[in-house]
This record gives sequence, C-alpha cells and structure tokens, in this order.
Amino acid sequence: MSVRHVLSIAELGPENLADLLQCGYAFAGASSIEAHPLAGKVVGIYFRGTSTRTRTSFTVGAMRLGAGIIHFGPHDLQLVTGETVQDTARVLAGYIDVLVIRTNQTLAEMKAFAQQNEMAVINAMSDNEHPTQAIADLVTIHEAFGRLDDVHVLYLGEGNNTATSLALAVSMTPGLRLTLVTPSGYGLPDSVLEIAHQFAQKSGAIIEQHHRADRLPANVDVVYTTRWQTMGVPKPDLNWREKFAPFSVTPELMARVSKPAGTIFLHDLPAVRGQDTHDEVLDGPRSLAFRQARHKLTGAMAVLSWCVAAA
Repeated sequence: MSVRHVLSIAELGPENLADLLQCGYAFAGASSIEAHPLAGKVVGIYFRGTSTRTRTSFTVGAMRLGAGIIHFGPHDLQLVTGETVQDTARVLAGYIDVLVIRTNQTLAEMKAFAQQNEMAVINAMSDNEHPTQAIADLVTIHEAFGRLDDVHVLYLGEGNNTATSLALAVSMTPGLRLTLVTPSGYGLPDSVLEIAHQFAQKSGAIIEQHHRADRLPANVDVVYTTRWQTMGVPKPDLNWREKFAPFSVTPELMARVSKPAGTIFLHDLPAVRGQDTHDEVLDGPRSLAFRQARHKLTGAMAVLSWCVAAA
C-alpha cells in the first residue's frame, strides 16, 4: 500500500480531510489513549525554525501513540553540506516511518522528501500552508458548537499560511462559511481563492474575502486572527502596522460582530498582545485560543495515526 503524506489541504481532498477530522474528534473526546497504533514505529521531527506548539504537539502525540522519536535541528542533516533532499529522504526512509517537517520554505522541498514511497511526510508548516493547524481549528469549532454546518467564521488579518489552510479546509466542509477581511495587498492569493471556490461549489461551503475593516459581518460564530508577522518575518512596507491597525481584535470589535451569546475567539498563537489582539479578548471568557492550542496535539495525533494506518 502506498504511504500517505499530509502536505497540503488541497491535495488531501474532502474525503481524506473528513477522515482526519473524525479521527481528531475521537482523540479530542478520549480521556486516555489505550491503543498504540504507532508502536514499533519511529517518527522524525525535523524543524528548521522555531516552534512551541507544533513541535511539542507532534513529539507528545507520537509518544502517546507509542512511537519512538528522533529530533533533527536545522544543521543536523547533511543537507547543509550539499547532499540532495532526494538522497537524504531515501536514506531516512530506511530508518524512520514518518518525517514531520517545518520550514520557512515552500512546499517544493517537502514534496521532494515525499518522492520516496516508504516514509510518510507531514507538513508542520511551510511558508504557504499550515495544514495541521486547520485540522486543530475545525476540531475546536466542532467541539464548541457540536457541528460545523451553519457556522460562520470571521478571519481578520493577513492572508498567511494559516489562513490558506483554513480557507481550503472550510471550502471542503458542507455548510461552513468563512469571511476573510484583510488589509489591501495582504489577502489570500487569487490562486488559493480559486481552488477554495472550486471545492466550495461542490460542498456548499461559502468563502468570501474583502479588505474593508469598516464592513465586517455581524452575528458571526467565530472570530479568528493570527500574528501579523508570520514566524516573526519583517514586512518590506515600513508603514504596514498602520494598515493592520483597524484589523486588531479589540473588545469593541468583538462586541460589534458577535452574537448576543456564543461567539468564540480563536488565535493560532503566538499572539502579539496589543497588536493582533488584546488582553481582554485573548484572556476573556469567549476565548478558546488555549483550548485550540491543546487541539494542536489532537490534530497531530490524528495526522500521525492516519499516515501510519496506510502502511
């Protein structure tokens, strides 16, 4: 049987995404993990950038599922001395069963790792997509409302890798609605929106994007934002903060867009308090951001077990 990779939400498709979400719901509701589907397996964790939640969630998730773990830092593999990705992947595939990768590069490098057919490769974030984050997001929303159908998510801020994966995941989920409101010039690429709209036409989901902070929808179920500087990378426009300021999630903005009761706040973290959101929101009673962070573990376990189930 061919090995399963998780590189992109778009490449997964609706059926595989639904399977991963069902697995995530099961892990979210489990008080303990009795089965160990990764027993006898080895998971490699290869992170070329900083990480708190994703690295820890995949490490702990692999441990709880019974796997052995090996960590690689940015300078540990012979890639830094000139060995090709393909050669490195062929060698690693003889030792380990799953390779979890985070990089600031595009998906091209991860796809090169995935050219072999023995070792599963998981995208733990590239510069243009963060698929496992989207799984954690939808698990959190489902847990909060008991459904995904007829839930309206308002996303504010930059059309970054988190927003891309969220839009693609929403587009495959029947009845789910996403409104992205971003500063002009910082929205999702047209290519991503085109793919999302194609999926949405089949699923019945709704994906919308505009750039007017003064025209936010009312009575939404979820308000979601992310750090304005993804991975802390500076923006070339010296005046970018002025453009983002109207999109800050303040208590006033929450009051303006929320239902009388029941609207939740999500953030993929880390947050820059006083910029993308404020203390009163992030620490407030409607915030599920830290529960969402816990579901990074749920999502990691779902992806790991799904990949290994194909072996």
